[in-house]
Amino acid sequence: MIIHSISPMITKATLQDIPALNTLINSAYRGESSKKGWTTEANLLEGKRTTEEELSETLQSRNFGTKNTILKFTENDLIIGCVLLVEKEDKLYLGMLTVSPELQNSGIGKKLLHQAEIHAKELGLPKIIMTVISVREELVAWYKRNGYVDTGVREPFPESDVHVTVAEEPLEFVVLEKKV
Repeated sequence: MIIHSISPMITKATLQDIPALNTLINSAYRGESSKKGWTTEANLLEGKRTTEEELSETLQSRNFGTKNTILKFTENDLIIGCVLLVEKEDKLYLGMLTVSPELQNSGIGKKLLHQAEIHAKELGLPKIIMTVISVREELVAWYKRNGYVDTGVREPFPESDVHVTVAEEPLEFVVLEKKV
């Protein structure tokens, strides 16, 4: 018996992908499952990272001149990685880069970053920006190894009912940028 595996591919997510994306993103950032990977926020924040409603609104958003895309990394019909890309004026905002906790450190994140750069070039946008929680030093270092630079700009971390801070120290975002 020959088992055919479906090659990995990166494509644009659709509304039908929202339940799987929601499960993936929350499993990678929060709760016990996220502790299997190195990008967990479970020691900093409680609650959900996102909701199906938020993802649906994000995918359908065309507000204020922004256009959102979620790229999904699929293998064997399973979404195992994703990244949110938001067109903002002359730059592309990159957020929610997610890889299934069990598959982190396998190169999927780098492939999604590379595809984001291609997306930015196709749109004629000269740079990609992102925010990372400052105390996540290993993650900031990973982005720097992948060509991103610290702009020196810091932004406050939003307090909300969704993102409940459990960290001892106050949280803030580091703004990183890469020219493409």
